[in-house]
Amino acid sequence: MASIQETLKQRFQTALASAFGASYAETDPILGVSSNPKFGDYQANVALSLAKPLKQPPREVAQAIASALVVDDLCETPTVAGPGFVNLTLKPAYLAQWLTQVQSDPRLGIAPTAHPQRVVVDFSSPNIAKEMHVGHLRSTIIGDAIARILEFQGHDVLRLNHVGDWGTQFGMLITYLREACPEALTTSDAVDLGDLVVFYKKAKQRFDEDEAFKETARQAVVKLQSGDAESLKAWGLLCDQSRREFQVIYDWLDIELTERGESFYNPYLADVLTGLIEAQLLVEDAGAQCVFLEGYSNKAGDPMPLIVKKSDGAFNYATTDLAALRYRIGQDKADRILYVTDAGQATHFAQFFQVAQRAGWVPDTVTLTHVPFGLVQGEDGKKLKTRSGETVRLKDLLDEAIARTRSDLQQRLQTEDRTETEDFIEQTARTVGLGAVKYADLSQNRTSSYIFSYDKMLALQGNTAPYLLYAYVRVQGISRKGNIDFSALGDTPLVLEEETELTLVKHLLQLADVVEQVSQDLLPNRLCQYLFELSQKFNQFYDRCPVLQAEEPQRTTRLVLSETTARSLKLGLSLLGIKTLERM
Repeated sequence: MASIQETLKQRFQTALASAFGASYAETDPILGVSSNPKFGDYQANVALSLAKPLKQPPREVAQAIASALVVDDLCETPTVAGPGFVNLTLKPAYLAQWLTQVQSDPRLGIAPTAHPQRVVVDFSSPNIAKEMHVGHLRSTIIGDAIARILEFQGHDVLRLNHVGDWGTQFGMLITYLREACPEALTTSDAVDLGDLVVFYKKAKQRFDEDEAFKETARQAVVKLQSGDAESLKAWGLLCDQSRREFQVIYDWLDIELTERGESFYNPYLADVLTGLIEAQLLVEDAGAQCVFLEGYSNKAGDPMPLIVKKSDGAFNYATTDLAALRYRIGQDKADRILYVTDAGQATHFAQFFQVAQRAGWVPDTVTLTHVPFGLVQGEDGKKLKTRSGETVRLKDLLDEAIARTRSDLQQRLQTEDRTETEDFIEQTARTVGLGAVKYADLSQNRTSSYIFSYDKMLALQGNTAPYLLYAYVRVQGISRKGNIDFSALGDTPLVLEEETELTLVKHLLQLADVVEQVSQDLLPNRLCQYLFELSQKFNQFYDRCPVLQAEEPQRTTRLVLSETTARSLKLGLSLLGIKTLERM
């Protein structure tokens, strides 16, 4: 079934054509949810923008639209307010009808997209031979949430993990390990990943300070890219070890990814150069092969180059990204490609997008989008780090969230004089702790940095995962207390009369529009805000309207309202990658 906003939009466009001619049939009615209930439930502002081309006062335009609008099956008589706003109030009878339909719909009235696309979502992307740290948190869970929402809509989503498993870092590490720990290059798991990280840091220091080491490392990169057997064996061992450690984190966070690292595109790098030559974009500059960018210049005002092959013969990550883009369009048949990375890489994406488009590699039917996000900050407002100044390991951060949740739960059980099994405590602590970390991140506008606070994210009140989970659990409590089977409530006609009932159901029917909006603007915080407000409105309804003790038809109506709320919360949280609990 079409969402209410889409239905109303179509009715408005029909009215516009009827009032002003067929040429206005595709005009956007500028329809949205009213900010103030006294102006109804929905408001269209199109009359203000049409006043000038129609040469009529906006209020007259609005009155003509309202008169032509056929919505009596959905709404009360349209009204015109202010300089030319058309206001609509949904009928309780329509809301009851909608609720009855949704009750039996597994998708809660959210129709799959009519235009499914092949969408590549590039996210997470840690580096081999390094541990995942807090910097990988946002890309991983934002990318996963976006992928889940697009999959739910019916798009064909390819979740790609573009791991850093190639390039200069391996030249440095292999060169250093040949001296410091040669067995790590020939024997599986000869050192722990933590030790490998230490070796990498020492290799980076040598690379920055020792010119001879730097040159040897660069040649090691060229050997690796050229397919040297010894280099490839060492590289494979290091990758396998890192990959197993990454999977532990992905399993914890319930993340599914297809790994296709930088190395995957190595056979296609030479074709990038060939394609740039054919497009007459490739220029040699100081021994390097590059493309000079439009709109970018250095301090001297000269055009800035995007280097695709260094003077030493090695390719770099810009070349890999171009090869990956060509592959995703040519082989994966992508219609839409999303890159979920930190905002600091915005320039890089703008530059290689430009090169690909100028080379003619991006058809008009394909959209490329960098999905940027801000930093995770500590309480001091600076980049989140340990007390020793090290970047926080992601595993440690998640461990701490689970441990704190467990402690809070045990204290609450003691206060309530409740006894629960160890399995219950462990499952609840893990579900709430990990859900709280995800939600705290996703509930922020991704383009902004945010301050990481365990106390805030684990709070039982406010815009947090525990607050939403409690609203869901509350409905399960109704089911247990009344021995209610929500799938067998009978055919009692639903009647919506109380203000909190109407407020709740009006919010419930907005879910489809919110999901659609997030699929377009890629801002999961909009869904978080919707779910938070849904929990608030349900709690207000629950506090003011008896459910199990109500007489019919109110009892069945309120049971359906409660169950639809729980299902909406469960669906919305699942789209964010957050699991629910039956009890807490």
